[in-house]
Amino acid sequence: MTTADGIRPTVQDAVEGIGLVLEDVAVTPAGRRRVVKVLVDRDPGPQDVADEPTDPLTLDEVADATRAVSDALDASDLMGEQPYTLEVSSPGVGRPLTLPRHFRRNVGRLVTATHDGQEVTGRVLRASGTDVTLDIPATRSTPSRTQTLAYAGLERAAVQVEFARPDDKDS
Repeated sequence: MTTADGIRPTVQDAVEGIGLVLEDVAVTPAGRRRVVKVLVDRDPGPQDVADEPTDPLTLDEVADATRAVSDALDASDLMGEQPYTLEVSSPGVGRPLTLPRHFRRNVGRLVTATHDGQEVTGRVLRASGTDVTLDIPATRSTPSRTQTLAYAGLERAAVQVEFARPDDKDS
């Protein structure tokens, strides 16, 4: 069992206690220290279908998560005597979308997905426990359309970086 696997339950309990979800834990050596990287995100809630954007984590929420994880690790003996540096953050846009909650979290965002061997890019309109609906813009050869993709057929998906989203008021 790796160190990350060993501390995962403790870290998960700590972040769930403040209403967040644990996305990932990684422990890597850095000289005489170790770096513990913890990715947390807002819990999209129990709803099965999301069709409204979710607010991103605030700096205060990340700070609260850092304190909760730090306190939990300090109270346990899981990290041993070797010093470590704790880094807590939210997942960036480069994170692959692999779970239904990732899609529910990204309603309104532009994503590129490979589904049954075909790549599509569109804005997430709706995400449920079994599928995601994208608004796909028109191209030279196809009109704009909505397309529902079952998660079972998704091979990969990721959020695309947008510097000026259509709903930006300052654009």
